[in-house]
Amino acid sequence: MMDEFDMAVTPFAQPHTHSYYAASTRYNVDHPILEESIEADICVVGGGFSGINTAIELANRGFSVVLLEANKIGWGASGRNGGELIRGIGHGIDQFTKEIGEEGVAAINRMGIEAVDIVKNRVAEHSIDCDLVMGYCDLALKAAHIRELEEDYESLQASGYSHEIKMLSKEDMPSVIGSDRYIGGMLDMGSGHLHPLNLVLGEAVVAAELGVRIFENTAAESITKGNKPVVKTAKGQVTCQYLVLAGNAYIGHKLEPHIGGKVLPAGSYVIATEPLEGNLASSIIPKNMAFADLSIALDYYHLSGDNRLLFGGLCTYSGKDPSDITAALRPNMERVFPQLKGVNVDFEWGGMIGIGANRLPQIGRLPDAPNIFYAQAYSGHGVNATHMAAKVIAEALPARQNASMCLPG
Repeated sequence: MMDEFDMAVTPFAQPHTHSYYAASTRYNVDHPILEESIEADICVVGGGFSGINTAIELANRGFSVVLLEANKIGWGASGRNGGELIRGIGHGIDQFTKEIGEEGVAAINRMGIEAVDIVKNRVAEHSIDCDLVMGYCDLALKAAHIRELEEDYESLQASGYSHEIKMLSKEDMPSVIGSDRYIGGMLDMGSGHLHPLNLVLGEAVVAAELGVRIFENTAAESITKGNKPVVKTAKGQVTCQYLVLAGNAYIGHKLEPHIGGKVLPAGSYVIATEPLEGNLASSIIPKNMAFADLSIALDYYHLSGDNRLLFGGLCTYSGKDPSDITAALRPNMERVFPQLKGVNVDFEWGGMIGIGANRLPQIGRLPDAPNIFYAQAYSGHGVNATHMAAKVIAEALPARQNASMCLPG
């Protein structure tokens, strides 16, 4: 459920945060630091879902691509988020009907479904080992949530949604969750959950196999705009025809003022319990689904591949992390699952979500440099929306035969 953490690149490269995901990675590939001047058709800044998948999309179209990551691939929210793959892009899309019309709203809704398919297809095509499991349930805490879910259900049915969906009454809830906190929900078998760090690291392997040159611990320090943008780093530089800024909240005002101030930071956090005994795990989540309630400061959770409960939530705008994340989240977890009182919590982590003012992703070109693209502000649907943003940017570029530069570094 998180997007990008920490609002600026730190001056020194950092390892992955101490999370459950970092402790259970299945891909341990290191990439070099850029220490020379090189050229490529396209330079991508940012080694999260947006950047890695943009690189994949462009490499598949025949472009030569260089990707720069300030820390480690997946260091930000792509490797720290709640791991829930939920259909949809943005929030409250119907409010934009006057601006884009009903067909525009319908198109964005279709993109939100297609975005999940992009992830699923990438995982299947390349056998990425990321614990992908389909099955998700929206949870209602009050009558207004039920009405919201009923509208969503009717809209999905009318659109011909191809996956199983089902409205659940309070009496139905024990079949999917061992909690009496909720008055109903909506089952969606077209959404699910996964191990996000293994996904982005696996995708980086795919990118490298396609010829993308990936550099870690290589922060972009400045950009020179023009017909051939130049990205300078501490020890090298990349000259390119097109530049994609995919650092989300990490970009900051200094590197690119136009987009650096358009992301609102909000803190969100996750804990991971010790592995739960099989009967206990199946009693709280009998069908291995992912969940999120519909409140603003929502709770979201699912079981990991080794039966830990990954429980996320909180929503802070102070810019300060809780002094004790476990102490802040444990009461929420135990309110949902009283049967977990006293269970050990092995990991805690968190950081800043990037939220756009209208809760829609921001994808576009810089007004003073049309050969520089950007994508950011996924507002809670980062796992799937990043993959769609990558496809949108790739489709916006001219065909490979029109690219003027494909020089070896």
